[in-house]
Amino acid sequence: MGWKQEYERARTDPEGYWMDQAKAIDWDVPPAKALHDRGGPVPEWFSDARVNTCWNAVDRHVAAGHGNRVAIIYDSPVTQTVARITYAELQDRVARLAGVLTARGVGKGDRVIIYMSMVPEALVAMLACARIGAIHSVVFGGFAAAELAVRIDDARPRAILATSCGIEPGRIVAYKPLLDGAIEMADHKPEFCVILQRPEGPAEMGARDVDWASAVVAADPAPCVPVEGHHPAYVLYTSGTTGAPKGVVRPTAGHLVALDWTMENIYDAKPGEVFWAASDVGWVVGHSYICYAPLIHGCTTVVFEGKPVGTPDASTFWRVMADHGVVSFFTAPTAFRAVKREDPSGAQMAGHDLSKLRNIYLAGERADPDTIEWIMAKTGKPVIDHWWQTETGYAIAANPVGLEALPVKLGSPAVPMPGYDVQVLDDAGHPVAPGTLGAIAVKLPLPPGTLPTLWNADARFRKSYLETFPGFYETGDAGMVDEDGYLWIMARTDDVINVAGHRLSTGAMEEVLATHPDVAECAVIGVADSLKGQLPLGFLCLSKGVDRDAGEVVAECVKLVRDKIGPVAAFKLACVVDRLPKTRSGKILRATMVKIADGGDWKMPATIDDPAILGEISEALGTLGYPGR
Repeated sequence: MGWKQEYERARTDPEGYWMDQAKAIDWDVPPAKALHDRGGPVPEWFSDARVNTCWNAVDRHVAAGHGNRVAIIYDSPVTQTVARITYAELQDRVARLAGVLTARGVGKGDRVIIYMSMVPEALVAMLACARIGAIHSVVFGGFAAAELAVRIDDARPRAILATSCGIEPGRIVAYKPLLDGAIEMADHKPEFCVILQRPEGPAEMGARDVDWASAVVAADPAPCVPVEGHHPAYVLYTSGTTGAPKGVVRPTAGHLVALDWTMENIYDAKPGEVFWAASDVGWVVGHSYICYAPLIHGCTTVVFEGKPVGTPDASTFWRVMADHGVVSFFTAPTAFRAVKREDPSGAQMAGHDLSKLRNIYLAGERADPDTIEWIMAKTGKPVIDHWWQTETGYAIAANPVGLEALPVKLGSPAVPMPGYDVQVLDDAGHPVAPGTLGAIAVKLPLPPGTLPTLWNADARFRKSYLETFPGFYETGDAGMVDEDGYLWIMARTDDVINVAGHRLSTGAMEEVLATHPDVAECAVIGVADSLKGQLPLGFLCLSKGVDRDAGEVVAECVKLVRDKIGPVAAFKLACVVDRLPKTRSGKILRATMVKIADGGDWKMPATIDDPAILGEISEALGTLGYPGR
């Protein structure tokens, strides 16, 4: 069946549709029905089943005779290391680490925090927790001690698994002092920490610390423990608007069913093929598409410890794809914008054979058409934009090329995936006409694998996602649906600005600015204005090698927006900056930039990649009469 038939069946017969998809999973006790009302904020999926994630991701492939298939390719340009781990080797490593945990009393329902760099052992840690029914919570390696302490107090882990250090281009980041500082700050204290000593930066061990290598060698392998379908596989913290982290809960059974479906139907990846998501285990992409989905589907996954540029240059993506025969590649648009800025002609692609690569996938932020066109022109490969969130765990909207390759519309993540009844609503919760900007919401119930609640925070879950539009999940994104049913994500709801009564999308303005030949990357925010309420303000990063007067570029960009969007946009303010402030996952920190410009209270975001950039942004704002105007 094609996309439309699959989508309609999931909409009209969700019970039958998802029970059919569940047949791809190995169950200890199969589900008797799909959807269950357990009295929580939203209905849940496959709750009556019993299943183990690690068995489905590792052991079943070994049992089926695929133990010699490569499960993980570790490619680390920062340590000049490439290694391969088969499914049989992975099974042994995971079972022994699980044995380390069970021997120290960790079991089903206990929480384990994972604070690790991009090494294969990070996946081993996640799978070891899943093997014994422990609930893992991965915190991005190198996260500030105070922020890690907040997560320790919320998750209350029995154990923490950590690497001694992380390796960035040109520097070693010691994790152990950050971990010790976080435990000191936290009210809750873990019983023990298992430390993977990296030779580039060994840690000084303390009384609570266990050496990973020696403990694993001495451990008895632990078996897989079946858990209920609704049992949390993990809790992943995402920043909330209040500053307090929100612990997104991922249910085990729905997670398995949904992720396996996406590997075949969205990512067009077959068992035994190499899939690469260039992200980090600290983010949801690292959970869904570095660790779980590729392994559940029997693929080979790439664990990459490096950067798109600087390790050593802008050829790294092409080199890794060519060296390992990657068929599907997934990253954030900002990564390709960095490559494009460093190597606009694509010269560093030369000599890298991309013949096995079928598709390139983008998500994490809006993918501007200019970046997509550049990638397609340089690679000759289809570029598939898709849209999802930490909360959903996989694509809300995508082009399901493994099922049916739909026509591409640049700037749109295409169409809703089965199970997502996506609607665009006005402020009163009424559907708007095609082509009209509004709030994007998903009619309940959400499909399998999406969050059923927040960790220990049902009331906050309801308030954050369910109360604005009763009967719907509020995504927090704004956009529209066109006459063909394609979805267009224009901005976060907070980034739709009101200029003299006109609701305008900052994302639409960014799309125009990105077409300027000298602009490598840009951001537009709405700043307070006493006359018009808000005005758009643009930040422009120029391509490498551009040596022009900044004022000329700004004037050309202002004219571009006036020509493409019209005078109604009132776009007159812009400045050239070297860098944009981003999270480590590549999202531009627009809300923080707005607070600086408007003179509001703000705090340094916990996920910021380089805090110094905000100082540079503040200086640039000062040249325009901001901040605090």
